[in-house]
Amino acid sequence: MKLSIKLITSILLGLLVLTNCNNNTKTTFKLKEGDLLFQNTGSDKIDNAIKDVTATAAAKNYSHVGIAMQKNNKWFVLEAIPKQGVCITPIAKFLERNKNKFNKSQTTVARLDNYYKPYLKKAINYGIARVNTPYDDIFLWDDTSYYCSELVYKMFSTQNLPKDSIPFLTHPMTFNDSSGQPLTSWVEYYNARNQPIPEGIKGTNPNLMASSTHITFVHDYENE
Repeated sequence: MKLSIKLITSILLGLLVLTNCNNNTKTTFKLKEGDLLFQNTGSDKIDNAIKDVTATAAAKNYSHVGIAMQKNNKWFVLEAIPKQGVCITPIAKFLERNKNKFNKSQTTVARLDNYYKPYLKKAINYGIARVNTPYDDIFLWDDTSYYCSELVYKMFSTQNLPKDSIPFLTHPMTFNDSSGQPLTSWVEYYNARNQPIPEGIKGTNPNLMASSTHITFVHDYENE
């Protein structure tokens, strides 16, 4: 069956219009101050050890979390990381960590409920005031250093929020495997620091934060 030139032209024009419509409706993700950035940060012993004892049934599991902030119209991530402690990291540097084989950042973004908007600025200021504070590599709660999820949690828990309105949970930490015995990697980790394993001590972790009912995941950089 032969198609007339007029019909072919009409079909091509229709496809062109449809393509333009699709391009016009495509939106680029934009960070907002206070967004949570969850990362699968690495594959060394400590990263795997964290995921081994905190993993959930969710499709993705994380070993790190930071919070987005703006300064001089540029984006940064306020975070607590080993060796550096509490610091402000340019977003481009943050997203360069542990890319997958397709050169995509293994970073997922979650946004707090609108209820928490009035608390975001004070939360970020709390973190900024603690820049250069040491990293808490023992994962204790009541000291003067911070691990990543502890910092984010305390940004909100130290505000005048009702206890049942804090957006994240804490629970007794465990460093044990499914048999109830401490993972070898954690035994080695704490022996190297001449510290007892803080089994059962109050704490939090990125995966527990990611399960909060007060956040919505809004973007995945791996899918860009």
